[in-house]
Amino acid sequence: MTAKTVLIVDDEAPIREMIAVALEMADYRVLEADNAQDAHAMMVDHQPDLLLLDWMMPGTSGIELARRLKREEATAEVPIIMLTAKGEEDNKIQGLEAGADDYITKPFSPRELVARLKAVLRRTTPRGVEDPIEINGLLLDPVSHRVSAYGKALEMGPTEYRLLQFFMTHQERAYTRSQLLDQVWGGNVYVEERTVDVHIRRLRKALGEAHQNLIQTVRGTGYRFSARV
Repeated sequence: MTAKTVLIVDDEAPIREMIAVALEMADYRVLEADNAQDAHAMMVDHQPDLLLLDWMMPGTSGIELARRLKREEATAEVPIIMLTAKGEEDNKIQGLEAGADDYITKPFSPRELVARLKAVLRRTTPRGVEDPIEINGLLLDPVSHRVSAYGKALEMGPTEYRLLQFFMTHQERAYTRSQLLDQVWGGNVYVEERTVDVHIRRLRKALGEAHQNLIQTVRGTGYRFSARV
């Protein structure tokens, strides 16, 4: 089972380390940033499943970063837990209004943090997102991040996997290269549109003869995933 990825954003290294150890013991993948600017870049590049965000940081505060992430389409759906030494009610309300999904006041126990994190992930994972998808013998399992054809495992890179997952969950619609870049790579990543063609070619090769025709070129537009001939 593929671990969920959590980005910890806190300018205090000992706190990040304490949280990272607790999360890794609970089988989460951990990313770390000590400022809002690096955190924003990591959110776009790595698309973590959840953000643990310190309220008080030098420069851009956690609350400002939370507001920015919720405004941007690529990061708006990522759940946020605010970490703060502020226990006052109005600050809690301010954090929730900025888009935070939960709020933990320091000091907290690692066990409490992991429990709250699991609860937020359960609430914010849309129903059906982790269900396997099967089309004409091609099976994609989002929980294990595995793809198989008629029971035989297929090897593909992480970008090809994300591309296939997007296509299999958005069938029968033609997407431009620009739309695929936004959906699969993230809107703030500067990638040439022709890069899409390279990854489509790799994906078709990984799918093999039995399933490569599911990814259809739509002349003058881009690409479509369809089981129809």
